Amino acid sequence: MPVEIIDTHTHVISPDQARYPLAPLGGKQSDWSAERPTPPEALIAAMDAAGVARAVVVQASTAYGHDNSYLVGSVAAHRNRFVGVFSVDILDPAAPATIRRWREAGLSGFRLFTTGTTMPGQAGWLDDPRGFAGWAMAAELGLPVCLQMTAKGIPALRVLLERFPSVPVLLDHLARPDLSDGPPYARSAPLFALADYPNVFLKLTSRALDLAGVGASTPEALLAALIGRFGADRICWGSNFPAAEGALSALLARSLAALDSLGEADRAAILSGTARRLYPELAPFHG
Repeated sequence: MPVEIIDTHTHVISPDQARYPLAPLGGKQSDWSAERPTPPEALIAAMDAAGVARAVVVQASTAYGHDNSYLVGSVAAHRNRFVGVFSVDILDPAAPATIRRWREAGLSGFRLFTTGTTMPGQAGWLDDPRGFAGWAMAAELGLPVCLQMTAKGIPALRVLLERFPSVPVLLDHLARPDLSDGPPYARSAPLFALADYPNVFLKLTSRALDLAGVGASTPEALLAALIGRFGADRICWGSNFPAAEGALSALLARSLAALDSLGEADRAAILSGTARRLYPELAPFHG
């Protein structure tokens, strides 16, 4: 049987800014969200063309900030295809109640945005104690937390991993490490050291594959190194569509080429198994 494919990093953007006004983090809308608005129906069409069964739709923080209204409606209308990951201001005293509210609205995890095209660098608030109550709510509700961060944030992340060992933490784009030295990837040793924390998971995205092809690195060499330290059951694939330019089918084809050298079990874990561990709502889709 072919592996059922789950894309763990997609976005939806409404073309109707009057109904869904912009409120981007960083104060500036990202170029990709302005150039490639993608309502849920368009995402599903791209998924069908590519052969992607289910998708995790991640809040477009550089379009809507912490207003997850469009995400909630998109997921609710297409529960057979989507689960949703919302954005939250973790330093807000109301963050625990907000997290519970978005969970009750049908979303399956949240994301903290500490860097991005409109917010370059690495924000210094990741391990701020004011955010601990929000992390405690994630532990209470069993929610995974995605982190949009750079490798410079790893020391702060370790504080959180020690304090909240039951919270699954998923690193978007592998935390954007410097992989240019190639195996054994000494420059990204802090990333590989996170394998010692069993609640750390990695998102292998199109952006991560870009990084994996710089200098002495190749995607195949990076995958071998990551699987050797973390195991395939802690790695999941995500396209970053439509933030990543190009058709979803092309983004998937590129990723499948990088995974071609892996055994069947490791491929299956990266393409769907790990996603289902993180988001149990991702039941197999056969419709």
